[in-house]
Amino acid sequence: MEDLVIRDAEVVDGSGADSYRADVVLDGGRIVRIVKEAAAAGCQRPGATRELDAEGLVLSPGFIDMHAHSDLALLRDPDHSAKAAQGVTLEVLGQDGLSYAPVDDRTLQEVRRAITGWNGYGDDVDFDWRDVGGYLDRLDRGIAVNAAYLVPQGTVRALVVGWEDREATPAELDRMRRLVAQGLEQGAVGMSSGLTYTPGMYAEEAELTELCRVVASYGGYYCPHHRSYGAGALEAYAEMVALAREADCPLHLAHATMNFGVNEGRAPDLLALLDRALAAGADITLDTYPYTPGCTTLAALLPSWASEGGPKEVLARLADPATAARIRHDLEVTGSDGCHGVPVDWDTVEISGVADPALGDFVGRTVREAAGLRGESCWATARHLLVRDRLGTTVLQHVGHEENVRAIMRHRAHTGGSDGILRGSKPHPRAYGTFPRYLGHYVRELGVLTLEECVAHLTSRPAARLRLPDRGLVREGYRADLVLFDPETVAPGATFAEPRALPSGIPYVLVDGRFVIEDGRRTDVLAGRAVRRTPV
Repeated sequence: MEDLVIRDAEVVDGSGADSYRADVVLDGGRIVRIVKEAAAAGCQRPGATRELDAEGLVLSPGFIDMHAHSDLALLRDPDHSAKAAQGVTLEVLGQDGLSYAPVDDRTLQEVRRAITGWNGYGDDVDFDWRDVGGYLDRLDRGIAVNAAYLVPQGTVRALVVGWEDREATPAELDRMRRLVAQGLEQGAVGMSSGLTYTPGMYAEEAELTELCRVVASYGGYYCPHHRSYGAGALEAYAEMVALAREADCPLHLAHATMNFGVNEGRAPDLLALLDRALAAGADITLDTYPYTPGCTTLAALLPSWASEGGPKEVLARLADPATAARIRHDLEVTGSDGCHGVPVDWDTVEISGVADPALGDFVGRTVREAAGLRGESCWATARHLLVRDRLGTTVLQHVGHEENVRAIMRHRAHTGGSDGILRGSKPHPRAYGTFPRYLGHYVRELGVLTLEECVAHLTSRPAARLRLPDRGLVREGYRADLVLFDPETVAPGATFAEPRALPSGIPYVLVDGRFVIEDGRRTDVLAGRAVRRTPV
């Protein structure tokens, strides 16, 4: 007898093809039989140790979050309902050029401080690894959902060059090549960059191209957070397309948005750029989240010159009145590169989380609102937060445009990614709501995508980018990473007011054929493991 038969499911198989009704049989963590309704007529239906009546539910492959920031959350929080309850069965970590491998003792502490706003400092995590293989082995001890990893280029640069704004020497570039190669050999699926974050932003195009050649030689892909999502966004996208083509490296554009007032209505310009490159033979995909606000750290808005040298130097510059005045001018008048070349509008910057609980009263307010309550300038409040919170403050930036969001999600290269930061008192609801929002709001309510199209965007397309031969489709022989949802009720519970509310309409999620969500509740199953790069 097989383990489980899911009866009478409406199968949306991830290919984009029309749905069909079927019994789906699982055994040993894989799909072993699919018996369509027509084929079952007049013959004996499959049996199993356990049966699940899926009448009224859609069965699809588990969703793949192509841009996740759960690098420490998966280790500290075995429940991880933020993603499991959405139907996510695989997350891609190591994003935006900064994560926790490869490191040495010095770099680990620097990175922990630099991305405290993303993941917390990690006092509750045993950092018993230093290389990519060690981190993946740590995931293999058991996690809520599966995880793949990108070698973070900024972390590699910090390890080899440091946090200085300078060109790498030939010897340093050679060592960075070796570290990227080692990470891919140990199982990473590609390389990420954060080109508005230090120290990754200090890498010139030639340096990035050389590292991408290494990535391509291992069959990986390059995932850049490019140099601007505001002023100069199209030029920044074009730089990444040209770089990837020069290196002959597959390209996946992270959280591919067109934000700030300068880009309102300009999604067609971006899509035309991508279509030209695709027609010329480029291998390009992208991910987006289905919301208009963005999310980052308050420190990320600072100009790159102010961030040189790492967190300690940033705090020293903020403490110096003359240097702080220069930072303010770049932010509010010139438009810092950290704020994508656009002068900051403090009305759009909402404080979403703080590392120091004593600063909790700031959360949920815009910087301008907080400044008004304190009776001071917006810059004085922002500077106070940066220093007191030791750069750990996270913010929402309300700078997106709905027409751009919809246009980009329709594109043939599109996949889904939450870009979800799970820390803070009021995180962005995309961390808990991205995938049900696609299915509920953009499919059922607005009809931007059909159900079959949307599921393909969230399953088989990302699996193809990750070069996973047995995930992303409901097929015999494929892994039983599956989700069952009610297409009439699926919806995010998370809102900006209640960002950690769980979704509705997703009663069952299976990882490796085992229920991580059953009857709408999280089980104690930890069936997730590291998903390593498939060798070329």
